[in-house]
Amino acid sequence: MSGRVFIVTGGLRGLGRAMVLGLAAAGYRVLAVGHLADDVAHAEAETAGQYWRGNIAWKVGDIRNGAVCDDVIAEASHRFGRLDGLVNNAGLTFTYINPGAEFGKQTPRFWEIDDEIVQNVMDVNFVAASKMAKRAAPILIEQGWGRIVNVTTRLSTMDTPGTTPYGQSKAALEMASQVWAKELAGTGVTVNIVNPGAGAHTPGMSDSMRQASRDGKMGRFIEPDEMVAPLLWAVSEAAGQTTGMRYDAISWDASLEPEEAARRNGIPAGFRLQEGAGTSH
Repeated sequence: MSGRVFIVTGGLRGLGRAMVLGLAAAGYRVLAVGHLADDVAHAEAETAGQYWRGNIAWKVGDIRNGAVCDDVIAEASHRFGRLDGLVNNAGLTFTYINPGAEFGKQTPRFWEIDDEIVQNVMDVNFVAASKMAKRAAPILIEQGWGRIVNVTTRLSTMDTPGTTPYGQSKAALEMASQVWAKELAGTGVTVNIVNPGAGAHTPGMSDSMRQASRDGKMGRFIEPDEMVAPLLWAVSEAAGQTTGMRYDAISWDASLEPEEAARRNGIPAGFRLQEGAGTSH
């Protein structure tokens, strides 16, 4: 790999950290951004002794703030001399929305969730991603090459009762991905989605839910490093003509060549609304 430079938001823990490590091990240089300073020490410990450790820089900041987004973009260019792509992974999840969640217990309905929680989830999961993409896109367009990868979620998480506001925030990013791909068509910049396709064994899911998955009481949760293979495809040179697609890690077949795995796994990003439901909206 030629040392292309990526920013990964939410890159200090969970899925984000796994993707940061996977990119770095593959030869990419990465600015990993997160909002909790304590996570830096854990992330650094996980990379100790790895020959590719120098490919990663860690940054703490709250990307809900536009000035912080400006700083993140500038720091990537300053540290590594360029910027080639963005992975929008930062997210507030179910353990933020409902800290006491336990498997088998009803989750709060939309009218039971505080306004502040709804606002914060939308601001981190969608608005911050939009802010980061807005700032990265002109740089990528100017150089005629770039990759934007968004982490959304599966449809059943978006439209199932009890997933407010997480599901809705990811639905917004899903549709944005489709629109951004269309608006960037022909520029050399692609926009694709890489999802877990299921719950994940990360702090974003409660211990109770993760244990239920291990015990077979609910569907399989993915391990964070399962995100790496579809991500490496989405950011590769070979995927230069691939845009507006989504790839789910849980169904990615790593035994196949990446291009074939992508062909079998990918579906178009966005939504097709039910036909016949009216055309006036």
